[in-house]
Amino acid sequence: MLQLSLWIGLYAMVFSILLCLIRVINGPSTPDRVIALDAIGINLIGIIGLIMIMQETLAYVDVVLVLGILAFISSIALAKFLERGVVIDRNSD
Repeated sequence: MLQLSLWIGLYAMVFSILLCLIRVINGPSTPDRVIALDAIGINLIGIIGLIMIMQETLAYVDVVLVLGILAFISSIALAKFLERGVVIDRNSD
């Protein structure tokens, strides 16, 4: 029963990634695309977590941590770019 639940969750997350990919391609605005990319990163973390449970291993914990950090940093950088037009402002005091 647990395996069936894990497979259903895995397929649901893959479907969610496909929907987010459609939003990235056809998004009406740039913030919609940024949110969709962030959601793709979160779903990838969930998929790797489900795979870890299915395989009964902790081998991918580092991958999950790196993906989480990269998703967070990219979200902050894109939000900063949308707000100011630059990511790193050399002349800010």
